Amino acid sequence: MRIPLLLLLLLLVLWPVPAGAHVVAPGADLRIAQTIAGAELTITVRGVSRTPAPAVVEIEAFRPVPDLPIELTLRSTETGRTVHASMRLVAGRVGPYRTSMQVYRAGPYELEVRTPGERSLLPVRVLVPATSPWELVIHGGFYVAGILVVAGLLTGGMSRRGPAMAVRAGAVAGVVALTVAVVSPQLPLPVPEGAAPELPAQNGVGGRPYLMATFGTQPARPAAGAEFTLLMDLVDGSTGRPADDLVLHHEAMAHVVVTSEDGTYFRHLHPVRLAPGRLAVRLRADRPGRYLAHAELERTDSGGQLVAGEFTVTGTSAGEATRAVSSVVPVIVPARPVAGRPTTIEIPVTGRLQPWLGMPGHLIVRDRKGAFLGHLHATPTRTSALTFTFSFPAPGTYFAWAQYARDSTIETVPFTITVGTESDT
Repeated sequence: MRIPLLLLLLLLVLWPVPAGAHVVAPGADLRIAQTIAGAELTITVRGVSRTPAPAVVEIEAFRPVPDLPIELTLRSTETGRTVHASMRLVAGRVGPYRTSMQVYRAGPYELEVRTPGERSLLPVRVLVPATSPWELVIHGGFYVAGILVVAGLLTGGMSRRGPAMAVRAGAVAGVVALTVAVVSPQLPLPVPEGAAPELPAQNGVGGRPYLMATFGTQPARPAAGAEFTLLMDLVDGSTGRPADDLVLHHEAMAHVVVTSEDGTYFRHLHPVRLAPGRLAVRLRADRPGRYLAHAELERTDSGGQLVAGEFTVTGTSAGEATRAVSSVVPVIVPARPVAGRPTTIEIPVTGRLQPWLGMPGHLIVRDRKGAFLGHLHATPTRTSALTFTFSFPAPGTYFAWAQYARDSTIETVPFTITVGTESDT
């Protein structure tokens, strides 16, 4: 009987079970980059392990930091219950600025970040860790095994059969607990409290279709030197309805890169969310001409994608456009890059580096016509230089901008790269 019992317990433990519906990180911090009111901010909502509980909200700013009052409103989208807080950014002080906002239940929330002239509605989901049934089996099995073994040994003088049975039962319980402990990494994770429901399949298949994006400006014909708003409207490629299921992609809902056609103008921004499927960012272009907008984003259960648009700035400029020059000189290996072959680009860095958007450094590359845009990240090295490896898709001249954060300041290193062919080497 002992062997069949053991086999039965192991069979129950190892029997296939449905896969977990969600792969989530309950209790983890949520970091969202925002370009709002002329400031580049990182908003962090600290995770909680239970509810009700106070959730700490932190805001860190990158220089230059304006004097800016901020009103925060956290609203449960299930119950409508709201809590409020406020803080004020002090000119020149990067933070972090902290406040706490009470969360009363797990689930979806909307965090409104409001400044005197702009606001953003950020989707936030509060997740509370759930206890895995396998943890209960593991801890309970070892606990029972210990009690039975000790009890069997202590009663050894009273009976021969009793201690033997207790020790064997303890061994079985211990084996079951040990087996579960070994296989538990392959077992389904428990769904945390407050997790989003599983998305239904569309057209009989899983996953989301890519979204479609249209770009526009307010006003429709922005003038050189005047502030305007770049708008992005996102719709589901299958239904045509607003797409409002973006997931954070490198600590931002979207990464928007705006460049002038001649490469003299460059901005890497993180738009605010005005409404479902509508993102916006404020800009000011100093010269008239054609401008290109590229946005990197990722939809839930769909994957990352790059969308592009363009707009025209009217008016006149004070002088001739010139590309910014940096004192930092990149090191490019080989010196004459070849299309289709890896090229290593090193950016010398001094001072204290800090992660920005979850990475030590970023490199954005655009071809002269604006049809191609690439975004890559620095690889860890033992030197003070940021190292990027990239294979250019075709020969030609490319505009490039390396970016990193140093001492709470975002540094941008612009340069150009001429890429040849095999016959040029």
